[in-house]
Amino acid sequence: MVGDVVAMLEKGVYVTLGTGVLALLFVGYLASSTMKLDAGNEKMRKISSMVQAGARAFLKREYTYVFSFVIVIALLIWWAPFIWQRVVPDRPPIDLGWRTSVCFVCGALMSALAGYIGMSIATRSNSRTTEAARTSGVNGALNVAVSGGAVMGMSVVGLALSGLCIVYLIFRDPIAVNGYAMGASLVALFARSGGGIFTKGADMGADLVGKVEAGIPEDDPRNPAVIADNVGDNVGDVAGLGADLLESYVEAIIASIAIAFSLAIAGLITQDTLVRLQLIPFLIAAAGIIASIIGVMYVKVSGGKNAQSALLMGTYVAAGLTIILSFFIIRQFGAPFQGVFGTYSKMGPFWATLTGIISGIIVGFTSEYFTSGHYRPVKNLAESSQSGPAITVTGGMAVGMMSTTIPVIVLAAAVMVSYHVSGMYGVALASLGMLATTGMIVSVDSYGPVADNAGGIAEMAGLDKSVREITDNLDAVGNTTAAIGKGFAIGSAAFAALSLVTAFISAAKLHDVQLTSPNVMAGLLIGGMLPFLFSSLLFGAVSKCAFQMIAEVRRQFREIKGLMEGKADPDPTTCVDISTRSAIRGMLLPGTIAILAPVVAGFVLGPGGLAGMLIGALITGVMLGIQMANSGGAMDNAKKYIEKGNFGGKGSDAHKAAVVGDTVGDPLKDTVGPSINILIKLMAVIALVLAPLFMVVG
Repeated sequence: MVGDVVAMLEKGVYVTLGTGVLALLFVGYLASSTMKLDAGNEKMRKISSMVQAGARAFLKREYTYVFSFVIVIALLIWWAPFIWQRVVPDRPPIDLGWRTSVCFVCGALMSALAGYIGMSIATRSNSRTTEAARTSGVNGALNVAVSGGAVMGMSVVGLALSGLCIVYLIFRDPIAVNGYAMGASLVALFARSGGGIFTKGADMGADLVGKVEAGIPEDDPRNPAVIADNVGDNVGDVAGLGADLLESYVEAIIASIAIAFSLAIAGLITQDTLVRLQLIPFLIAAAGIIASIIGVMYVKVSGGKNAQSALLMGTYVAAGLTIILSFFIIRQFGAPFQGVFGTYSKMGPFWATLTGIISGIIVGFTSEYFTSGHYRPVKNLAESSQSGPAITVTGGMAVGMMSTTIPVIVLAAAVMVSYHVSGMYGVALASLGMLATTGMIVSVDSYGPVADNAGGIAEMAGLDKSVREITDNLDAVGNTTAAIGKGFAIGSAAFAALSLVTAFISAAKLHDVQLTSPNVMAGLLIGGMLPFLFSSLLFGAVSKCAFQMIAEVRRQFREIKGLMEGKADPDPTTCVDISTRSAIRGMLLPGTIAILAPVVAGFVLGPGGLAGMLIGALITGVMLGIQMANSGGAMDNAKKYIEKGNFGGKGSDAHKAAVVGDTVGDPLKDTVGPSINILIKLMAVIALVLAPLFMVVG
């Protein structure tokens, strides 16, 4: 009987691996079909190749530093049992070692590879999107941009799930597999924070000097920071976003497996039930891949003139199919089970999964309401910009703060519902339900930077204004889809981090975390402070990068004769190098703090104090992440709303105020907010991986 259920799990994981391979085959199809398209005239190809070269150079340098951390941490995990026995031979051995180390490296490699593949195709899709807009109109440009974005989306789920299935089949050790999530999380933190520093430093320099001081259009070829800005769109909003959601995706699956395993360790469920509870998250992830492929194809086929409708309907199709497939999966493989505080029905995991999907949609569209130019908050913010930049910034901050209300209430309700139907296993499945269609979510979100770059190429290549109008419309839709994507990222981060904290508490055998304990109280306070410290360091890094960028753009405008008249070319390579060096320097200290904080807390405050620190970071981090992302999105789209001709249009006082507001909002929405999501998840997964060590120390 035991052999039969274990064989069932193995077959299920192989099926899941097959869907991961299917996703990668779909990536190959999308990439090859995109590369066959015309990249435009010589000038367009030259601009695109400069963006490609800058993005490759940045990722090479970034990954060099990141994998220095990976190698050191992997060796420490590998040697930990030997060092422990040498230092304290009288203490029990710790359950770490080479298996966890190998899984950790595999997770890091898969995350890095997904980012590289997605960014490589995205940077090659930009000029092809521009050419499609010139020759085939909206439908052709949308098709190319979606294909370019979908390479990133499907690479994320294909590589993440394939790698996870392989290490699971090789080691068959739920504890060691936790290392896979830690590797993905580490790369995600550096990719998001480093990419965010790069793109926003360049963007602020390009806007403040070009648009405000020089009065030249956005993406004007005379502006030397424009190429760096376009490079930044890819390394931050494509590679960084992909790494972010890859991490959440993996952690949701692993948290479900870890919680099921903890129930078995506690003697609450049988071997048969354990196998079923471990199989369900794999199969739901597989269902999400199939649904995402169908969703992407729906967008490519339906397209038409309404790009936003096509993209949103593709998302709905993917979510609806996931719900249907999840129902049949759980009906077939589910089983009633005993949790810590109650007994749950066979279909309880389905209701938890459904709760996650619905709450993700609500959180995503709440972000859209507060950041889209179609709704009152952004329209009011644009109107207030007539009173100057100070009013724009304060109004934008107010919009972001207000926007935390509905998502937090929805997340709280989702936690209660999913816990009621399936305990903490249900909370983990709610996280997975939200992330099951990660392939579709990342595809739709990564489409935005491709369309944005296409508009920049149209401007720099001097194409007809009608081409720029098409790409601007696609870019405007991309801003909406990006807001929805950030909502999913924030909501899933809260769920994933909560699931990981629960898994850590179970793994560390913390049966009762007392809030009156001084260690727990100290941990709560320190954890609540960490997102603020982390944010401060990232803001400082963006400011330093922007300061250097502004000085360089001013220098070139001043010293290169004929530049402003269009008779000479700028030097974009210097601007790319400034952003690269600033991003690498700026990401190291925040990343180091995120890695060391849970380790130090675990040793100094013990497992209970570490649990408190993780909860404190989760609470403040979710609030800050939502507020910053939506404040920045509102200020960005208030500027775009004015640029459409409202309240004076481009060049007006309201526009200048909105540009200043946008430069404040840019690091909020694209650097700090998304990086906080990863901070809370990385600390939680480090705690989970090192739980055996902290348990022995405690």
